[in-house]
Amino acid sequence: MLKKMFLNINGSERMIVCEPEVSLADTLRQLGLTGVKVGCGNGQCGACSVILDGKVVRSCTRKMKNVPEYSQVITIEGIGTPTHLHALQLAWLVHGGAQCGFCTPGFIVSAKGLLDTNINPTRDEVRAWFQKHRNACRCTGYKQLVDAVMDAAKVVRGEMTMKELSFKIPLDGRIYNSNIPKPTALAKVTGTCDYGADLNLKLPKDTLHLAMVNAKVSHANIIAIDTSEAEKMPGVERILTSKDIKGTNRVNGLCFMPNNKSDGYDRCIINDKKVYQYGDVLALVIADTETNARAAADQVKVELEVLPAYMNGLDAIAEDAIEIHPGTPNLFLELPIVKGAETAAIMENAPYVVEGSFYTSHQPHLVLEPDVGMAYYDEEGRLTVQGKGQFLQALPLMYAQALGIEPEKIRVIENPVGASFGSKMSGHTEALMMAAAMATKRTVCMRFDYAQQSYFSGKRSASYYNVKLAADKNGKLIGMEEDFLFDHGAYHEATSEPLLEKGLRFCGAGYQIPNIRGVGRICASNQAFGIAFRAFGSPQALMATESLMDMLAEKMGKDPLELRYENALRSGDTMPSGCELDVHPLPKLLEMMRPKYQLALERARNESTAEIKRGVGLSIGLYDSSFAANDFAEIDIELNPDGSVTHYSGWHDQGQGADAGALVLVHEALKPLGIDPAQIRLVMNDTLLTPFTGAAAGSRSHYMAGKATIDGAQKLIAAMEKEDGSYRTYEEMIAEKRPTKYRGFSSTGGYSSECDLNTLQGNPNPTYTYGVFMAETAVNTKTGKTKVVKMTLHCDFGTIGNKLAVDGQMYGGLAQGIGLALSEDFYDPEKHTTLIAQGFPFIEAIPDELEVEYTETYRDSGPFGSCGCAELPLTSPHVAICNAIYNAVGVRLYEVPVLPEKLLEGINKLEKGEVIEPPEQYYFGSEMDEVLENFRKNPIIMPEK
Repeated sequence: MLKKMFLNINGSERMIVCEPEVSLADTLRQLGLTGVKVGCGNGQCGACSVILDGKVVRSCTRKMKNVPEYSQVITIEGIGTPTHLHALQLAWLVHGGAQCGFCTPGFIVSAKGLLDTNINPTRDEVRAWFQKHRNACRCTGYKQLVDAVMDAAKVVRGEMTMKELSFKIPLDGRIYNSNIPKPTALAKVTGTCDYGADLNLKLPKDTLHLAMVNAKVSHANIIAIDTSEAEKMPGVERILTSKDIKGTNRVNGLCFMPNNKSDGYDRCIINDKKVYQYGDVLALVIADTETNARAAADQVKVELEVLPAYMNGLDAIAEDAIEIHPGTPNLFLELPIVKGAETAAIMENAPYVVEGSFYTSHQPHLVLEPDVGMAYYDEEGRLTVQGKGQFLQALPLMYAQALGIEPEKIRVIENPVGASFGSKMSGHTEALMMAAAMATKRTVCMRFDYAQQSYFSGKRSASYYNVKLAADKNGKLIGMEEDFLFDHGAYHEATSEPLLEKGLRFCGAGYQIPNIRGVGRICASNQAFGIAFRAFGSPQALMATESLMDMLAEKMGKDPLELRYENALRSGDTMPSGCELDVHPLPKLLEMMRPKYQLALERARNESTAEIKRGVGLSIGLYDSSFAANDFAEIDIELNPDGSVTHYSGWHDQGQGADAGALVLVHEALKPLGIDPAQIRLVMNDTLLTPFTGAAAGSRSHYMAGKATIDGAQKLIAAMEKEDGSYRTYEEMIAEKRPTKYRGFSSTGGYSSECDLNTLQGNPNPTYTYGVFMAETAVNTKTGKTKVVKMTLHCDFGTIGNKLAVDGQMYGGLAQGIGLALSEDFYDPEKHTTLIAQGFPFIEAIPDELEVEYTETYRDSGPFGSCGCAELPLTSPHVAICNAIYNAVGVRLYEVPVLPEKLLEGINKLEKGEVIEPPEQYYFGSEMDEVLENFRKNPIIMPEK
């Protein structure tokens, strides 16, 4: 049944024919207005915001039958265009409001609704408006979005011109270390940037649509899958099961450590024998429309033998637990760390010892754009897949054999991405689309709904840490013991081994600890599989040691800042892995924080009431910049006939600003040529066209791609330079038969060395990023609810390439740290299927006061003195918040998120004069000393390379 109606859309009268039960968002998108994004699909994220008859509405939940005829609808396309921006769009651009940009059109439309009713809002009114209209952003931390509205309001009031608001190239012409907006920002603020679902809408009419048949239990044997009834459904082309996968159907999990009891081939493209986690793919429906595909998927009948589901690591490694992957123990890998002298005697005799057992959750990435993509055969017959990947070159390595195709016959392209934060280190969605394209020889596309995004995507691996710290009478750290378990969920997904190594190396990182003994363990469970997440490995480790530093300070009667200052790494000190550092900014960062910390403590004392207790907490964080030893990257740089240059790279842009980074690096590297930024073209993330630049992960991209860019630029400049110091034109290069395209290369090989797996001693990374966090909290003693009032971060990334991008990374990382501390978790796959259910931090949860200050200690090994930055802001802000809560109410919780009911229980106990007992030490099936002794007797033998 269809309905004909008239609407005024963006000032134009339109007659439309629509389905009454279809949403306004989908109707507008079918009209080509794809600036209207659909994220959550249930009115929780605001990406679909439009103005309907003067009011901001979330169009994904407004059915057409509830839209009055002749209504006026304004979308982002009706607010401004790339050649005629509205003040809001320009303000978003210059303030860095569009990172991934997926939420940007909805925010700008919402802000337009505000300014239509109030041209002089306060910052609090802007924040309240966005909270009321459920405008959600995962990237920015909201601060710069409010900044943008405030400046746009000035333009609307006539107090500022568009020219005054615009970015100006510095007088010296240098854009490195400036606030130049990212090149893709213009498309993002005008709604003309096409993300995966937008591209899918514009595919040829004969494109096929995919729908997964997902397991609705977490652990089971597969008895039978019956597709017969589903195959009769309208529009169904074919239904794939595991028998239709041409290759091994086993994903290469990239496991290399010889003591790993798993070979890494534990995941199927389509499950054949077992269900290992909720959401596993049991069949894949291919149909003419998404609606028909999903309807048919509901009719596939699955017979399962349900098995015990181990939804946490401790249950999974229990003595009576069955093997999740038959033939592989659930606890599949252990590694030791051995530094300095034995610690047993130190712990027994040290003047001061503190210990605790700490837990961190399966933090969800909570991206707003659900997974989406397409697969097809290109003009030369290559199997091509377009999606959200952040390590394109790894996809053929991981999935080609499973699919039954040669790796060189796979082409991978990155679409504009609505963020990932590590989740797209997994390419399973792309593998499913490739399997369907291979089976049908047709173009196929797929889009997740938000429930599927929630239970099918990976999560941060949960952790259980037992840690003990010892100090001498003066507070100098003299020893540490650590024994921990990572719950890595159902599959390896290429991250289990590096995660375990980082979990060991970052425990106690930032301090000189001469003597360390420890064991790290990692297990499978039936939880969502573990995958990379910003600051990968360090939030779990630092939850323990940064809590213990506060506990040690209290035990000694010392100030927590001063204890950190006395133990912070200085020249000659070594990391837990035994390596010295290239720079030592932590003492200076702590000195900078000291006066602010003292003022914050005074504020807390003055502003606390009987009901609302204020507190202040500190933590330090650091993270490496690059993958492990022998990381490398390549780029190509080419001189074009018109004198412009093209930079080719696989620098994946997940919203962090790869385009801005590439632009400023190329401009700085080619400074002798005097080219304008407008003369730099960027070709990015197409494995056919771009060389191996590596993953967008580990704060490596700016560092590694930057050094490769300098190398390539130097080669081009050398080829162009004449004896008199002038430079050849393109025509002269061709006439002299000189190449116009050069490959740049960078490697960490000369700066780093692999860790010895028997001790974890080594120098795996050439440089690190550093930060000192301060949280100011307000705890309601009647409800147990905690509000973060202010976050301050002092940090060092070397010379900053693009300040606008780095600011955005810091604010966004702090916001995610607040979520990790107070709300975010994925535990129940049946319930945790929406943003709200998983604890998404909306603007009211993030303080407007996010203060970031930089030192820029030059990195000799980095491009123009720079390194990466994106991981640092999520290394330990959650611990600063936990320390601030303790400072406020005297209750220390040993796990995150800090739930109000648990905090209130502790507050009530203290009020009754009861003692709050710390949690019991976790037991992982063996004692740390037993495992270390076994490694001493049976050392890991690395195969010869």
